[in-house]
Amino acid sequence: MSRIPVADTRAQALREEGQKVFAFVRRDFLTAFSYRLPFVTDWLSLVLQTLVFAYIGKLIPASSLPTYHGLPVDYLEFVAVGITLSSFIAVGLSRLANAIRQEQVQGTLEVLLLTPTAWTTIQIGSAVYDVLYVPIRTVIFLSLTTLIFHAHYELSGLLPSLAVLVAFIPCVWGLGVVSASATLTFRRGSGGIGILVSLATLGSGTYVPLAVLPSFASRAAGLNPIAIAVGAMRDALLGGASFGEVWPAIVKLVPMSAGAMLLGALAFRAALARERKHGTLGLY
Repeated sequence: MSRIPVADTRAQALREEGQKVFAFVRRDFLTAFSYRLPFVTDWLSLVLQTLVFAYIGKLIPASSLPTYHGLPVDYLEFVAVGITLSSFIAVGLSRLANAIRQEQVQGTLEVLLLTPTAWTTIQIGSAVYDVLYVPIRTVIFLSLTTLIFHAHYELSGLLPSLAVLVAFIPCVWGLGVVSASATLTFRRGSGGIGILVSLATLGSGTYVPLAVLPSFASRAAGLNPIAIAVGAMRDALLGGASFGEVWPAIVKLVPMSAGAMLLGALAFRAALARERKHGTLGLY
């Protein structure tokens, strides 16, 4: 009796899980496309957001903003990078928790978890649609600031900023899994993680320079992954920093991301075990 090589079995399993991820994306796209008005309002809100920050920027003198590699910036350029990072934070933090909550309300969570689908596949599949959509929305946002308000970004800093983003996203994703764990256990009890991330965002210099924040925020910025990431991305996109210049930020972000992912995995495993033990997995 011949045996199927282990490598072939694993490859087949990976293909099957990949097909399931595609099924998640297809489902989310068809769901979103069936409600066309949110598409229109989302793009309108993007234009309005650009206008709001552009006119706020007229109230803020350029002299109060930091320079990057000796290059001055205006407020719209400064805040656009922060908004870009915030978009990915919103996806990483809330998408999985919202997906869990939706499955709970629809009564399909228990059925979904009973299928021969790896939990990692469910995690990835629940977020892939937004992970594909948000970068497109971000590029259009930055393009609007460039075309309408003549904002300037250094193209040479695009790849270094993407490297920073890749190192940072797992940190937020890990916290998002913690939030999903709270949703699994408390149904609507995931707001605490959102509050903590909002405070970290406020103290990171995402929307205002660190110099105008209380002194403790500036001191804590070195331990705040959002501040580290947004600072490095600004260095790259506004000052043209190279890979070598953003590398120290990446080195700081990688262990933070690894710790957040580990915390998320442990929290979700504990929440799932608790709900299965009490037979409350399908309750909402």
